[in-house]
Amino acid sequence: MNTTELFLVAMLIVFTVPYLVWRVGRTDYWAPLVVVQIIAGILLGPGVLGAALPGYYQTIFTPAVITALNGVAWWAVMLFVWIAGIELDLTQAWIYRRESGITAGLALGTPLLLGCVAALAMLGTAGWVGVQGQRWQFVLGVGMSCAVTALPILILFMEKLEILRRPIGQRILRYASLDDIAIWGVLALILMDWHRVGRQAAFLALFALCSAVLRQLMLRVPERDRWYLGLIWLALCALGADWSGLHFMVGAFLAGASLDSHWFDQKQMDLLRHHVLLVVMPVFFLSTGLRTNWDMGGAAVFIAAAWLLAASVAGKLIGIHLAGRVLRWQPGEASLIGWLLQTKALIMIIFANVLLDKQIITSETFTALLLMAVASTMLTVPVVTPMLSRMKAVLARAS
Repeated sequence: MNTTELFLVAMLIVFTVPYLVWRVGRTDYWAPLVVVQIIAGILLGPGVLGAALPGYYQTIFTPAVITALNGVAWWAVMLFVWIAGIELDLTQAWIYRRESGITAGLALGTPLLLGCVAALAMLGTAGWVGVQGQRWQFVLGVGMSCAVTALPILILFMEKLEILRRPIGQRILRYASLDDIAIWGVLALILMDWHRVGRQAAFLALFALCSAVLRQLMLRVPERDRWYLGLIWLALCALGADWSGLHFMVGAFLAGASLDSHWFDQKQMDLLRHHVLLVVMPVFFLSTGLRTNWDMGGAAVFIAAAWLLAASVAGKLIGIHLAGRVLRWQPGEASLIGWLLQTKALIMIIFANVLLDKQIITSETFTALLLMAVASTMLTVPVVTPMLSRMKAVLARAS
């Protein structure tokens, strides 16, 4: 078979296997389709199916096919992060700034601290730190991976639980939005390359100048042109960020965050997010699975994943309970919010992909983080659903 045919076989696998597992197995309560796609990517990668059937893996996933899949995956995740940046709205967070600041700060800071402690413990064993990673980058990167909240997946979950448009859902969005900014700020700090600091400073200066010009231009063109200009801006920012050493994902987020959501029709934006998740993000999940590695042994990777999961979940719940004490929330309120905010999935996987690209972490660390993100996400709906039925009064509180 030629490269085109092998690529199409890979695409057939990407879309068929997760859908059949999700639909036939009726996994939606424990594992929504997006989670099944992530798990399928891991199972179809070299560490599981590739090890069991090496002939299959080497025949289908040739270097040329992997290159083609990676190209689709890069554009998919750039679009996804760009949309997340556009939809970032801090207006309500500013209105409720004391409550939002305390909650978001503790929700991020406590799991970050416990995650850094977990990362320090991992430094005692070789094989976790990437060849280009310094110890502080590894510790901070793994710590932030434990602190991440996956805002886009959180929105999907809250829609499923029918609380997104209710006051509790809007409160949780405020906390997650503030943490989203911190996540990308920390990533930029980790990626700061002192050998190319001049390039990075030049990129940020040009970004500030060009974004000011673009914002004026956006006000003067019809909406249909804003979509095209937004995509051009996305490609330009991603290119500039990658050229400067900050990684194209940071550029994609900056490209979205510099645009106002009200410039675009909300229904069309919702459809675009849905279509990106449906049409191209499954390729990203597969390409992510192809990067997993079990060379240290499955037991070591699973132990590390469990260790990081414990730090992540415990840190998030402790932080939110501390916020609840300060703000005098009702009993059970902190647990509900904490379990929703500990959702990891996409954003953490994107974050870990960047760390792996920059060789700050190894493939083994990446695999452990990926398993932690999947387990974290699968816990959310089963734990939160029974809580909601017992907390009718809390759902209506705006702060």
